[in-house]
Amino acid sequence: MHPRPPLTPIASGTFKTAFRALVGSRTISTIVRWCGGALRRPPKLSAHELIMGLVFHCLRGCGTLVENIRMVTGKRIAKSSVSERRQNLPWEVFATLMKAALRPKADEEKHPQAFYKGWRLVAMDGTKFSVSNTPQILASLTKAASRRMKAAFAKLGAVLLVELGTHNPLAASIGIAGESEQSLAKDLLAAIPAGSLLIADRLYGVGAFLVLLAEAFMQRPGHFLVRVSRTPKPKLLAVLKDGSVLVEIKPSKGKGKGKLQAREIRGRVRRAHGQWVEVRFWTSLLDCKTYPAKELLALYARRWEQEIVYKQLKVEMRQAELLRSHTVETAAQEVAALILAHALLAEERMRAAGRSGAEVLRISFGKTLAMVRSLWVTLAAAGDLLSREQAAALTDQVLRMIAEIALPPRRKRSCPRKVRQPVGSWPRLTQNTYSIGATEYELIKIHA
Repeated sequence: MHPRPPLTPIASGTFKTAFRALVGSRTISTIVRWCGGALRRPPKLSAHELIMGLVFHCLRGCGTLVENIRMVTGKRIAKSSVSERRQNLPWEVFATLMKAALRPKADEEKHPQAFYKGWRLVAMDGTKFSVSNTPQILASLTKAASRRMKAAFAKLGAVLLVELGTHNPLAASIGIAGESEQSLAKDLLAAIPAGSLLIADRLYGVGAFLVLLAEAFMQRPGHFLVRVSRTPKPKLLAVLKDGSVLVEIKPSKGKGKGKLQAREIRGRVRRAHGQWVEVRFWTSLLDCKTYPAKELLALYARRWEQEIVYKQLKVEMRQAELLRSHTVETAAQEVAALILAHALLAEERMRAAGRSGAEVLRISFGKTLAMVRSLWVTLAAAGDLLSREQAAALTDQVLRMIAEIALPPRRKRSCPRKVRQPVGSWPRLTQNTYSIGATEYELIKIHA
């Protein structure tokens, strides 16, 4: 019986090239040496190839990790060998790699929807990934609370910093030791790009976090716009012309030192034909003439784009309820690979948008994912049958097709603020509904 010929690696100009452009050709090997992961002799499958195969595996959405590593590298590796290599690869390699690979992509001239008056729009929020209930995982992670006390599976927490307008991940912190969301968020303060306007929800609208954020913005220019609960009672300093007020914020007792000045904005929001909901915000944009309160009231709605990013990561890319890994470290590797894969797709969406002149978010994520998957598998199967020029021409044609099927402008649609398994005062969702129509905003003037 004749031995099978070795699989030809993916041709130039495809996934392999895109991955190299994202992380650099020598970055991973350098990081491995820094983190103490170097081996005595060169392995059959390098760390660069292992991580590249893991990212490709996340993008494919089908097949085993070993099969997808073979497809992208042309190397046959036993499943046990890949598992052992992953367990021996320090988590610091992935954490450092994300810091090196994830970066801002939007340009104010080409992508004005990603900016507000010169400030890059970024959002920060946390999420949880369900993982298998193996003894190794349950020893480190806990199950989240639900309406019936505990969730079925353990949860791995993560906090992402996302560039709005492009859905490009800028940084990520993953809680391999079960850290809280605020603790993970503090690790990302240094990763906020200069010239950013950070939008965040009520978890971050507390004095202790905002004082740390203000200190980070002293090192590089930046501002924040965060929602605040009704509880905090800052010191009132002045009433501004547009009805907002200047306040002094301090951390709660025992939760830090320092103070900062911010502008408080209160308003009402009504989603198409619904009830009015009162909201409260703090922002470091103090000039009420340059940054009108009503504009900032409406701008906060852009934070919802981050929830769409989490849907893309968990539903459209992963297509499984659980992470496939059986240890906390390898589960975190899988999340990191998903985030790197999402950054690759963000780049492809931006390239397709550049061809049609449409906004990046009108380039369908799902269609881009499906067509790019097909392209890379086709080029992998073609191997040496296609020249570099032919592979590049085929890639160009696929990007052109993605651009031609851009989505129409987004409808002004609102969904109810409910969850299927409510915790606390959240209303329970029993039937999916939505209403079509513009959201209304009203400013509530604050008096001294």
